[in-house]
Amino acid sequence: MGPDAYRTAGLGPSLASLGHDVQDVGTLWVDVGPDIPHPNPAVHHLAEVVAWTHQIAEFSFHACRTEHTPIFMGGDHAMAAGSIGGHANAAHHDGRPLFVLWLDAHPDLHTLDTTESGNLHGTPMGYLTGGAGFEGIYPPLAAPIPGPNICMMGLRSVDPAERAAIQHLGIDAHDMRAIDETGVRAPLEAFLARVRAANGRLHISLDVDFLDPSIAPAVGTTVPGGATFREAHLIMEVLHESGLVNAIDLVELNPFLDDRGRTAKLMVDLCGSLAGRTILDRVTRSA
Repeated sequence: MGPDAYRTAGLGPSLASLGHDVQDVGTLWVDVGPDIPHPNPAVHHLAEVVAWTHQIAEFSFHACRTEHTPIFMGGDHAMAAGSIGGHANAAHHDGRPLFVLWLDAHPDLHTLDTTESGNLHGTPMGYLTGGAGFEGIYPPLAAPIPGPNICMMGLRSVDPAERAAIQHLGIDAHDMRAIDETGVRAPLEAFLARVRAANGRLHISLDVDFLDPSIAPAVGTTVPGGATFREAHLIMEVLHESGLVNAIDLVELNPFLDDRGRTAKLMVDLCGSLAGRTILDRVTRSA
């Protein structure tokens, strides 16, 4: 129901009002096969997640090779395994590196073997960075995404295994203390400079729980102390000014947990900032 909530909150008309050609290609559906057994007894819904990942990855591969900027709307962040995985394969096909800006309270770096909760929304980055145990189950990646090509912002729920993975992979990670100390603009600009220098493609993956639950309650994994309204909008405004964004995920919106649609509306407003909405005209790099 997450995608429908974004539609109801006016995502399409909001982007169209900014002069963008908006095409809603509808909602993807999958046929889920038989259960897939796994040695880790905690893993659940594996057949469903695998079916969705294959479907989304195929769609993403083709969508990311057009002149459009696809927006993937979903409920569960497990979706990113397909949306980013397909984008990574498209970028590799075109001879360009993929960079990922991961806006989330969690790094989601577990594998099928290491997850203790069995919730597969905690594994997409583990798969995308080449973690073991996904082979023959998830879609093949042309190449894992290198850790230095990933910037994580807003982290505040990281377990020891994920902390070790961040260090081992060399991921550019910024928890909320770092953001409190330095703000969001300096680390974001440094990351975007690397994307630009490498002629890379950029995928934005925005989880509702990146935001503080006081302004975005519609998520099942709330973690206090998230990004503020202005921090989130500043990130989107800087991303728009960069002109580097090629694809976007909007995930973990649970309409049942929302307060009169205010989380969906905030996410739509953030997309508006990413798409160019401003209060006053400003001189940008391209001007």
